[in-house]
Amino acid sequence: MPIEKSELILNEDGSIYHLNLKPGEIAKNIITVGDPDRVAKVSSFLDEVTFKKQKREFCTHTGRIGNQEVSVVSTGIGTDNVDIVINEIDALFNVDFETREVKEELTFLNFIRIGTSGALQPDIKIDSTIISEYAFGFDTLMRFYKYRPSDEIAQHLHRDLNELLRNKNVYLLNYITTAGKTLFEKFSSLGKPGVTITNPGFYAPQNRSIRAELKFPHYKKLIQDFVSKKRQLTNMEMETAGIYGLAELFGHQAISLNAILANRANGKFSEKPEDTVNHLIEKSLEVIEQLNNDSTST
Repeated sequence: MPIEKSELILNEDGSIYHLNLKPGEIAKNIITVGDPDRVAKVSSFLDEVTFKKQKREFCTHTGRIGNQEVSVVSTGIGTDNVDIVINEIDALFNVDFETREVKEELTFLNFIRIGTSGALQPDIKIDSTIISEYAFGFDTLMRFYKYRPSDEIAQHLHRDLNELLRNKNVYLLNYITTAGKTLFEKFSSLGKPGVTITNPGFYAPQNRSIRAELKFPHYKKLIQDFVSKKRQLTNMEMETAGIYGLAELFGHQAISLNAILANRANGKFSEKPEDTVNHLIEKSLEVIEQLNNDSTST
């Protein structure tokens, strides 16, 4: 059955509504970054850039590293934008824009988030990389989808964290998502595995306060002390859980690579943030160059 025009919105030129892209203008390997200005930084490391387009905060560069086609797409900050980006990229591959119907043969994609993050544990070094094995979403995105992680460790972590929060009268709804197993293995050499918290904001949701009073001032200490299945909560950011949840729903692979620029436990910040991010970009592209697109489905 054709998808209604109000649900799959196309622009007059046939491009998809927000990203302003047409099928064929984006690669199966997609690097996501939050900042639109970081797209050009990432694409400057490619051997060739063949396509550029931007609409609002959504900037896309497509090119290649070696023989591997790669796109870099900015999501902007937050899982509300992630919802747009993942859904529209999936549609570019898996919906026929002429008939407005889902294709019989689906294409599976790789989503690689390269982002910055703040560590929660004092022993996590500034300028290191955390690879998100699991991600808790304290936003509401995946609660609107019929989603439940199949991973048993994820389910255990979710039960234990919510029991702790309830016992301490911290009533914050959340969900948990998992990295794509294939990509997690491929990128494992770039850093240490972690359990990431995705927040719906930068200040109070991450237990920061400049002038406004916090409702749960002891929240950060609670999550820093949490241990379950020999895992701690390692870092905070604002996109990973949404990327992981939607990728899993669609059958894609996703991985989140977090450059640790701040440590919330000891109040330190990187003295070389640009070098740290550039190093992670270079190492990530080395892995992407070797990816086999035939093994992208979960």
